[in-house]
Amino acid sequence: NRWEQINGKITNMLPSPRQQNTPFNINPDITAYSFDRLIVCDSSEIAQLLIANYFHFDNNCAVLSITGYPQNIFSTVMEMLKRNPDLKVYALHNASPRGVSLINHLRTSPTWFLNTDVTIYDLGLLPRQFIHKSNAFIQQKEEYAADARNLSVDVKQDLTEAEIEWLESGKFIELESYTPKKLLRVLSQGISRSLQPDSGGTTYISGYDDYDSDSDSGIAIFAVDSFG
Repeated sequence: NRWEQINGKITNMLPSPRQQNTPFNINPDITAYSFDRLIVCDSSEIAQLLIANYFHFDNNCAVLSITGYPQNIFSTVMEMLKRNPDLKVYALHNASPRGVSLINHLRTSPTWFLNTDVTIYDLGLLPRQFIHKSNAFIQQKEEYAADARNLSVDVKQDLTEAEIEWLESGKFIELESYTPKKLLRVLSQGISRSLQPDSGGTTYISGYDDYDSDSDSGIAIFAVDSFG
């Protein structure tokens, strides 16, 4: 609002994502196919940003939010995604207690990828990407500190002690503090690097999770050490 007072109205500002609950008819010939990749955002606003910039077209991927955006095609897209045994999933989220919980939710929720072999790449934002840098726009709230102290053991096991301490101090960084151009570039680079996971572009966090002894399924988790 302050920027617009000085410079005039921003013409390309996206509106708030609408709750699109009206079913959208997709041609059955299209739904018979799947996608190679899925981007999962921890907010509908970021998912809307990517879709508005045609990221899904340019990268042959689906874009969804953990909250179920876009609502009118969410179920159909999930059905299409689960047809691809080689699907790769990329998580994009804030560096916050809720954000760092996204991966655990994806791998433990029956709505998402519980008991599957899907590979998940955590592109950030992660505290480790910023702890030793001073150019990030870091905010702080006591309620976030309380949320961090209540994180489950399963979430904390993928974080370093330094990251847990950072979160428990109430610090957080929002994706919206970066330009759309930056976010699109980071995602494109992350997808490119994930095609060669041994090249140094990603760091292996945890191996295939152990399920029941009669199950051989698991989820591979990777995380990028730097943000762009």
